[in-house]
Amino acid sequence: MGITLTQRAAEHIQRHLEKRGKGLGLRLGVKPSGCSGMSYHLEYVDDPVAEDQVFEQFGARVYVTPDSLPYLQGTELDYAREGLNEGFRFNNPNEKAACGCGESFTV
Repeated sequence: MGITLTQRAAEHIQRHLEKRGKGLGLRLGVKPSGCSGMSYHLEYVDDPVAEDQVFEQFGARVYVTPDSLPYLQGTELDYAREGLNEGFRFNNPNEKAACGCGESFTV
């Protein structure tokens, strides 16, 4: 198991890396936050960290730190537009509950 990307998510990552003019991929992690305990954290990767696990699909790379991987194992990263809202969607099989605002989750 690992992290998987939908084609839409991969295309979005690649498009934004091209706009930035640099970068190797996207780092996905979790951090303590919110009312449910944890939140997802995304940032561009310009310099990889040796300990990162790298997952690649459709030409896009996602880097995950070892301490975040147990919480993210099996997660599918998608990108969706719904009306005026758009953004990444995390289909995480480890999630047991999420807060009402959708900003945090618990495992």
